[in-house]
Amino acid sequence: MSVIHAGLVAMRLGGHWAGALITGPSGVGKSDLTMRALDLGLRLVADDRTLVWNSGGRLFGRAPDSICGLFEARGLGVVAAPCLPFAEVRLIVVCEPDATAIERMPPENDVEEVSGCLVPRLRLHPCQASAPAKLRLALGRG
Repeated sequence: MSVIHAGLVAMRLGGHWAGALITGPSGVGKSDLTMRALDLGLRLVADDRTLVWNSGGRLFGRAPDSICGLFEARGLGVVAAPCLPFAEVRLIVVCEPDATAIERMPPENDVEEVSGCLVPRLRLHPCQASAPAKLRLALGRG
């Protein structure tokens, strides 16, 4: 098990919780994207740091015990938030600070290796109004 600097949100797909790791540099808008994804009905698994592990060739994640059920919202501070105990990671969202860095038509097999698992990757500008909907659409494809 390893800790990575990323949040994890999930939605119910086919009877399981499918998760999206939200990564990117500090201050890029990861927490803002997470809050808007939660407003769309996704569920929080972990904020800011996520424990990840490979089980049978599938990647899973959960919150470290010390921050389980907590979410940091810029301007509000740390708030309590219900969270899932874990989810399978089926997507990695890379938050880009510059929207022009994102290709209009991304490469077909854009993946990232985490703990020995290849996971589809989506690059987003997290502050765009459509970012949470794109996250949900991409997660539903997997």
